Amino acid sequence: MARSSTRLLGKHAVAEGTMAFRFEKPAGFAFKPGQAIDLFLPVEPGHSESQSHAFSIVAAPQESELVIATRMREGSAYKNALGSLEIGSPLELEGPFGSLTLHRKPERAALLVAGGIGITPFMSMLRNAAANPGAQELLLLYSNRRPQDIAFLAELEGLQERMGNFRLLATVTDMDGTPSSWKGAKGKIDSAFVSHAIQGLPDPIAYVSGPPALVQAMRSVLAGAGIDEDDIRSEEFFGY
Repeated sequence: MARSSTRLLGKHAVAEGTMAFRFEKPAGFAFKPGQAIDLFLPVEPGHSESQSHAFSIVAAPQESELVIATRMREGSAYKNALGSLEIGSPLELEGPFGSLTLHRKPERAALLVAGGIGITPFMSMLRNAAANPGAQELLLLYSNRRPQDIAFLAELEGLQERMGNFRLLATVTDMDGTPSSWKGAKGKIDSAFVSHAIQGLPDPIAYVSGPPALVQAMRSVLAGAGIDEDDIRSEEFFGY
């Protein structure tokens, strides 16, 4: 894949410890919702090569900018360098790549299952669906430890209000750390949770994105809820 030049346009928090970064979209750059890019930081003095990291794209294809989001993990030299970049800093990217894209059968619903920052490829899908209204039903099951960890929550709630074919079910797993003001679901996404959520959903195809342990566990969970193994799709998540 050929590299393209870009620059940092802005950055902001989307949850506690999670930042979104906005980049200039290279001329002619096209991608499908759910795909990813490799982002190369500027070469540091004394180094011959720049650091790179793969990120799923948050933006929809029709947006004028590229957006990624990531947990700002302590001890990550790449994340520290990315977070300290000044607005306007030049970078390079390669892509797009990845096959976690929505099926083309609108009569079959899409069941999106995200853990933590695994929400990023689904944000691109949902933003694209909002800009191109259709009949396909979309259901997002979104698990986080605490409410303050839920990236893009306000945007997702707004999409649910505007889109008649999209439903959000967010759940948190840290009961002790969850404030009484949280009105959403509590507990892990298990087979019972999924079975109840998908009632009435037409012949869903499931997509899973998040930590490797969650993705592996969700295959058994979804199968236990009646989702055929051939209708469960996932790939290595790009964004940690």
